[in-house]
This record gives sequence, C-alpha cells and structure tokens, in this order.
Amino acid sequence: MDGNTEKISISSLIEKGKVKRRFQRRLIEKSIPVLLFMMAILSIFTTIGIVATLLVETFTFFQRVEFLHFLTSKEWFPFFESDPQYGIISLISGTMLVTVIAMAVAIPIGLAAAIYLSEYASERVRKIVKPVLEVLAGIPTIVYGFFALTFVTPVLQKIIPDLNFFNALSPGIVVGIMIVPMIASLSEEAMGAVPNSIREGALAQGSTKLEVTIKVVLPAALSGIVASFVLAISRAIGETMIVTIAGGSRPNLTLDPTETIQTMTAYIVQVSLGDATYGSTIYYSIYAVGMTLFLFTFIMNLFAQWISKRFREVY
Repeated sequence: MDGNTEKISISSLIEKGKVKRRFQRRLIEKSIPVLLFMMAILSIFTTIGIVATLLVETFTFFQRVEFLHFLTSKEWFPFFESDPQYGIISLISGTMLVTVIAMAVAIPIGLAAAIYLSEYASERVRKIVKPVLEVLAGIPTIVYGFFALTFVTPVLQKIIPDLNFFNALSPGIVVGIMIVPMIASLSEEAMGAVPNSIREGALAQGSTKLEVTIKVVLPAALSGIVASFVLAISRAIGETMIVTIAGGSRPNLTLDPTETIQTMTAYIVQVSLGDATYGSTIYYSIYAVGMTLFLFTFIMNLFAQWISKRFREVY
C-alpha cells in the first residue's frame, strides 16, 4: 500500500512538473511577441516624437524668419545683432562640397575593395581584410577629425600652398576614408549574393575573370551597390565631428575646396555649445537646419529603397 502511494505521489509530482513547464512555455511564447510589439511601438513613438519636435520648433523659427529668405538668401550670419541673415544655401553648399569630395574618394576605393574581396581574394585573405575594414568603421569620428586637422591638412598644404588651415578638402577626404568600409561591405555582400552558376556560365563561354566581374557580376548586383552608394552619401551628409574640427565655422557659398566652409551639422554643434540663449531666433535656427538635414537624409534613404526595389535581381 505504501509502495503504491509512493508511486502515485511521484507520478503526480512528475505530472505537475510537466504541467508547470508547459504553462511556463506557453507564458513565454505569449509574452515574447507582446514584448517585441512594445519595442516596435516604442521605436515608432520615438521617431514620431523626434519629427514632431523638429516640426514644432521649425515652425516657431519660420514665424520669425521668412521661409523664402531662408531658402534663397546666400548669406548665413545669425549672430549679427543689427541685421542677421539666415540663408541656408551657404550651409548646404558646404555640406554638398564635403559630400562630393568624400564620395569621389570612397566610391572608387570602396568598390575596388568589394570587387577584390568578392571575386579575387582567397578565403584566407578575406578573413583578414574584412575585419580590418570593420575596425576602420569602428574608429570614433572625433579621431578622424583630429587626423584630418593635424595630419591630412599639413600634408595637403605642402601640395597646395594656398590651402587654408580650415578647408573642405581635408575633411572631405577623411569622410571618404571613413565611409569606405560601408561601401565595401555592402557592395561585397551584394556581389556575394550573385549565384556562382552565373559566373561559371560566363566563364564557360570564354569570358575572362575581369569580363565576368564587370559585365556579369556588377550588373547583377547593381541594386545593392547603388544602395550602398546612396547610404554612404547619407552618412557623409550627416557627418558631424570631422567637418566641425577640420572644416571651419565660416558659412561660405563656394565650390572651391580650399576655402573654409561650414556644414549644417557643424553649425548645429556650434550653436549647441552655448552660443545661443534658449528661445532666441538663433536657438530655433538649430531646428530649422536640423529639419533641412533630416529631409536630405530621408530623401536619400527613400531613394536607396527605390533603387533596391527597382533593380533587384531575384535568383
């Protein structure tokens, strides 16, 4: 009798343990989607909050400064007491000048690195080079900024004697170096997604390795490559510390890379350091410039998505 009771109690304990584990498993399975949904909602509300803050403060700025003046004036001198000027074109000019220089550096180097890693490098070399590129991407931008100011600029001044100490050329080159890993990594992944059967078919028809790469692999991976370019442009437009340190703080509507310039991000940093009192027009100009920068990067990201969908190859 005691043995039967012991068997019943043990079996009941085992059954209770199974029921408890099933309950815990069902509870976890039901709570995880709820938790993930809450995280997604939190990110959405955060984005809405950021955009709403930009819109409200930007609207306050345009109550004090004419929108047409903001878009068409060629001068940006917000700290003038008598007649302040708020023409965003000079800041956009500096931003675009640095971005063009950066892309002129990053696209050839990044695409060449991607082609080598995807089509020519051995597996051993790829395992060495890719982590090096990732380390390059992980360097803080302020380090790049001081590198541009203390090393790149003096070297360029020996080549270009008329180069100003603060200029667009030096930060443009260094921003280009900074975004090389982004282009190389994304483009290499896009080319790596091209099936080997396509390469083998082209080689079987007598094409050389270079012809296969240029005429077969690159067109097949075009959507990913162009998307990497667009994302890199967005990254260059939004770069802050490099242009703040090495580019200068003088808004200048110019296409001369040897001149001192100021970008949109550099102006935001300048005012954020305490040069403007809360509630002043200069203070609200931060948000107007930030909204302009947001629109630039938003449009570039939409363009990157359109490119990916438009030219995507499905294998």
